[in-house]
Amino acid sequence: MTTVYLSLGSNKESREEYLQRAIKKLQDHSGIRVIASSPVYETKPVGYTDQDDFLNLVLEVKTTLASLELLDYIQEVELELDRTREIRWGPRTIDIDIILFGEKEIESERLTIPHPRFHKRAFVLVPLLDLTDEVVYEGKTAAELLDELPHKADVVEYKSCLRI
Repeated sequence: MTTVYLSLGSNKESREEYLQRAIKKLQDHSGIRVIASSPVYETKPVGYTDQDDFLNLVLEVKTTLASLELLDYIQEVELELDRTREIRWGPRTIDIDIILFGEKEIESERLTIPHPRFHKRAFVLVPLLDLTDEVVYEGKTAAELLDELPHKADVVEYKSCLRI
């Protein structure tokens, strides 16, 4: 099984319910085992800022799926949870990104691993650090990458009832 880190985010009501439903759908797949979840964080939107704040978390999962099979399933989950792609970085019921897929580096038309912007996003690095600091990107740990970001204080732990 491959260890994978997934970033989940939602900023449409009910944000927490969408995160919970996405986690449940991931757990329901026979080729995916959810190992751990970070706490939930509330964050300001990035890119397109005229929208509500997000709830974000990172999951550690083990999977027997190949990377593109996992991507296909994640996109199926997003569609089932009414994800639409009208505005780049716009409001969404659920967003699930593959951050890391074992130690693989993948660059294809459909998928780039590690995620091409994870190292610049405090809303990914803060919850990732709750699960691991073994991540090395361009010779730096997740903690070192986070230290370089100016907006890390904008990622605030959210009092959540979310359960995995």
